[in-house]
This record gives sequence, structure tokens and C-alpha cells, in this order.
Amino acid sequence: ARTTSSQNQRHQIKTGMEKKMARPETFRSALFLAGAILLGSSILWAAEDIISKTADASGNCHLKFPAIREDTLFTNRPVLKDASAGDIIDFYGPCDYDPLGRDSVRRQRYEHQIRMRKEYGRD
Repeated sequence: ARTTSSQNQRHQIKTGMEKKMARPETFRSALFLAGAILLGSSILWAAEDIISKTADASGNCHLKFPAIREDTLFTNRPVLKDASAGDIIDFYGPCDYDPLGRDSVRRQRYEHQIRMRKEYGRD
């Protein structure tokens, strides 16, 4: 079968367009994969810090995890204390509770402020 020059040109144009179309798709795939890895690793970090987790028949859990370090409590990236420090939170509630989540940070900030007022008469 003979191919004409116009058929070759159409094939080259089509092949070039396919390559250009594949680049954004490859980029989106790589971006999605990177996001999934980062999200998964942050969830795993939180799960590693839970000392114990016991589910009951109602679907809630009894969790024990370290408190947030005071020097990071009012930052954008709070960090849990080392479990060996002994400052452990005994929590009962949803099994997917995040010790570094918004609710936990708010509660621990509030408790810190109450403690500072009692101890020093200030925030």
C-alpha cells in the first residue's frame, strides 16, 4: 500500500496532537498521585500517634493519644508530645478522630488558656 505525502502529513499532525494531549493527562496523574501520597502519609502519621484504639458496639472508639506540645499549640502545624512524656488524652468519640485535627486543637487551646488564667491570672 502506497501512502501519499498528504497521508504522512496527517499522520504526523495526528501523532503530534496525541503527544500534546498526553502531557496534561500525565501531569494530572502525577499531581493526583503526589496528593494521594501526601494525604495518606499525614493520615498515617496521625494514626501512629494513637496509643490505643478500642471500638465498641455503637461504632464509637475509646482512644488514647499524647497531647499537643504547648510550643506548637498556637502554630499552623501543631505537633503531638512524645508518648513517654505521660501527658495522655483519654478520648471517647468517633473512631476517625484526628488528634491534630481542628476540634482537638481548639479544645486543647481552650484548656491551655483556662489553665494559664488559673495559674497566672492571664492567657
